[in-house]
Amino acid sequence: MKADAVRGHLDGLLLAVLEQGPLHGYAIITAVQRRSGGALDLRTGTIYPALNRLERQGLLSSDWESIGERRRRCYELTDAGRAALAGKRADWRAFTSAIGAVLDPATPGNVTPGNAI
Repeated sequence: MKADAVRGHLDGLLLAVLEQGPLHGYAIITAVQRRSGGALDLRTGTIYPALNRLERQGLLSSDWESIGERRRRCYELTDAGRAALAGKRADWRAFTSAIGAVLDPATPGNVTPGNAI
């Protein structure tokens, strides 16, 4: 899948994989890849700036964790992050419904007038 496909949805992806609990950066990358069936392969240069931005926005918190002599930063959703994830999920459902109504108009349950994006 092209990297452009993730554009605009990265924050939601990161928040969603952190919903289950704290993870460090590599575990976040692995979780996105596993949950997408390998279709999404995020790079560290993509996720760390996004994680830092989400933390500055108050949607994530982080702490350092020591594993032997190695230290790694673990990220966790805040209450504001959980609320933001709920909003991103609602936006995603509306978006996919609208796109589905155009690409596959015969599918029942697609956008109805008044539910426009």
